[in-house]
Amino acid sequence: MPHNIYIHVPFCVKKCQYCAFYSQSCANPDWDEYAYKIINEIQHFGNILAKPTVPTIFFGGGTPSLMPAAIFEKIINAIRDNFALAANAEITIEANPGTITTDKLNDFCKIGLNRLSVGVQSFDDEKLKFLGRIHTANDALNLLNAGLERNLRVSGDFIYGLPGESVTDIIKICDRINHIGISHCSMYELTIEPNTPFGKMNLDMPTNEIMAEMYMAINKHLAMLRYEVSNYAVPGQECRHNQNVWDGGAYIGIGDGAAGRVFMNGMWYEQLGDKKMFNPITDENRAIERVITGMRTIRGVLVDDMVAKIINIEFAKSHPDMLMFDGNRIHATDKGMLVLDDLITKLVR
Repeated sequence: MPHNIYIHVPFCVKKCQYCAFYSQSCANPDWDEYAYKIINEIQHFGNILAKPTVPTIFFGGGTPSLMPAAIFEKIINAIRDNFALAANAEITIEANPGTITTDKLNDFCKIGLNRLSVGVQSFDDEKLKFLGRIHTANDALNLLNAGLERNLRVSGDFIYGLPGESVTDIIKICDRINHIGISHCSMYELTIEPNTPFGKMNLDMPTNEIMAEMYMAINKHLAMLRYEVSNYAVPGQECRHNQNVWDGGAYIGIGDGAAGRVFMNGMWYEQLGDKKMFNPITDENRAIERVITGMRTIRGVLVDDMVAKIINIEFAKSHPDMLMFDGNRIHATDKGMLVLDDLITKLVR
């Protein structure tokens, strides 16, 4: 079975105010030590899985764009040596403006990079400062344009629902994104996580009603189609790596802070990077995971024999305003997407 690969790069110039991901501020990481550990894991999984095909590689973080091109090349070469890297493999790197030069981007492209995910977050410099970002809006625009000029598939990450933001502000953001001409973007509602600087502040956040209006405004004004709760793309430009995760496909998490779902010898395994976990998953729990991830997408989840056993079909059929059947799949309606977490809780037995 093909296995996609996620590689976690935990280093950042500084932690953002809202960030709850596994990362650490480190001005001068030991990149050789990092590469040694990553390559060791790659060799391990290539061996136990007998070199499966790899359709996608995704470098997430942290700030992967801090990585020297030479380290990126070592890791890509290790994957080529230990797996069967697909000829048309999607190779993505998350990049923060201000951490990658055009020369470095050129080097990454020569090595195999073909998809760039830029952490824009906002086009307003004051909001960027509030979020704890190290870059300006102009830095972000320059990086987006640099990616487009190199014929990369370019995506932008944005955060909305900041204190004081209105629906009008969100419409302006959508218009700006449309003008740039990128083919993919992620629109994340600002979530206040407990163990973050924002979590210790008493922020005056928009109400749930306003957040819902913002969410609907994005769907109406963005010149891309929503294909997942927070992700939008020009048809054909969806992130193949994330689609595989949401559809319940196999993927390996490499590096401390990474997670994966590995299929081996007829069994699914929950796996953590840095060899911290490799535990079997029951068919029932795997089906529940597939519902949770699949229902995030517009196409929904495939209702096969295992999924049929763990969902409440009667609940689904009695709420056509929230849930719809399309052939052998079930998905949330636009209204259902607004209350998705609660909906999934009721859908799973």
